Amino acid sequence: MVSSVSRTLLVVLLIAGLSTPVQSLAAPPGAKDVTVTLFQWPFSRVASECTNVLGPKGYGYVEVSPATEHIQGPQWWTSYQPVSYKIAGRLGDENAFRTMVTTCHNAGVKVIADAVINHMSAGSGTGTGGSGYSKYNYPGYYSDWDFHGCRTPISNYQDRFNVQNCELVSLSDLDTGSDYVRTTIAAYLNRLISMGVDGFRVDAAKHIPAADMAAIKGKLSNPGIFWVHEVIYGAGEAVQPGEYTGSGDVDEFRYAYDVKRIFNNENLAYLKTFGQSWGFLPSGQARPFVDNWDTERNGSTLTYKDGSTYTLANVFMLAWNYGAPQVYSGYEFTDKDAGPPGNNACFSGWKCQHLWTQIANMVQFRNTVAGTDVNNWQDNGFDLIAFGRGNKGFVAINRETFAVTRTFQTALPAGSYCNVQENGCVRVTIDSSGRFTTTLGAGTALALHVNAR
Repeated sequence: MVSSVSRTLLVVLLIAGLSTPVQSLAAPPGAKDVTVTLFQWPFSRVASECTNVLGPKGYGYVEVSPATEHIQGPQWWTSYQPVSYKIAGRLGDENAFRTMVTTCHNAGVKVIADAVINHMSAGSGTGTGGSGYSKYNYPGYYSDWDFHGCRTPISNYQDRFNVQNCELVSLSDLDTGSDYVRTTIAAYLNRLISMGVDGFRVDAAKHIPAADMAAIKGKLSNPGIFWVHEVIYGAGEAVQPGEYTGSGDVDEFRYAYDVKRIFNNENLAYLKTFGQSWGFLPSGQARPFVDNWDTERNGSTLTYKDGSTYTLANVFMLAWNYGAPQVYSGYEFTDKDAGPPGNNACFSGWKCQHLWTQIANMVQFRNTVAGTDVNNWQDNGFDLIAFGRGNKGFVAINRETFAVTRTFQTALPAGSYCNVQENGCVRVTIDSSGRFTTTLGAGTALALHVNAR
């Protein structure tokens, strides 16, 4: 049970944030807008990756898996069943978390924390940090009356009440309409902000009313902090992604779904108008992605198992001028519940997609072309496309099953460029008219930009 003194203290800690307006347009500022999600990476390993890879490659943000104490078990999803707001999960303790944030900042990389605030656990036991708990009782935080009265699993996504008041896969659903619950959540987020966290990815945001979300954010010491909601799109559902743009950005699942369909079954030429005109969220509030840990396991998007198709989809996302993209970096799996590998070596169980040459080198491309529009679109009507980004970059993608030789028109200055899709510098020469001729192998891409000459 939480004492009245504890409740009062939490309110006092947050009182400064109550009068500060929520910032709705919370897209990452500046030219470095690419987030990499290092799924289930220990905090100490994230820190070294910021220094050795993410900073040098130009990634703007790293998103880390939930830090909170959680239920015990080897499965990845145990991280998404918090039992307290202590930093005491399998990824590291508070010291490791603080060190990671500082180290990443020193490398020029900002940190996004995955925040699980819709629910607590589905059972009883002892957490990873030693805390005892039961489904509706989390000592020091929540008691029975802090949870919604609907204590059955969500069964009807066409019913808003059912989606936002009942239990997601039987997880105890917090009553985020309660000011005490909002204040308790905000106190946890404010602790992370005090440690230097630069933003939050809000897990299961669809199951929290948008007004509650805005109220929680309004209690933060920095209500304008970068904030992205996980709101999974479903046709005809009662709760839609666009409802949440009043308090931040939103993960654009439709983007990932359509990328899979087009790259697998349709023509890349259709991508010429890809973006908001397809019914997606406005570019300034969308976080597009090719896959994440949920979608790679349920088959709704492309995954690392799709080979060059997956790689090319990531190249397109990083080259295209829509949203602030998220690169996913996970691990191999056959059992969809399996937790991370027991070692920390890339390419030994860990896929480390953020390190693949074709993906990693596109981050600098994106940073270089920031603020430019798409121009010089070219395609063959099927699965060869090419386009420029102002006079700073140019990309060509060949999804055909055969090599294609073609002359491309660019707006790049004449000169010799490195194709950053290749290891080393494979040169491409652009003439005084902005043209070059090349052969693209099946399932390959070419990317040129003015900072790789």
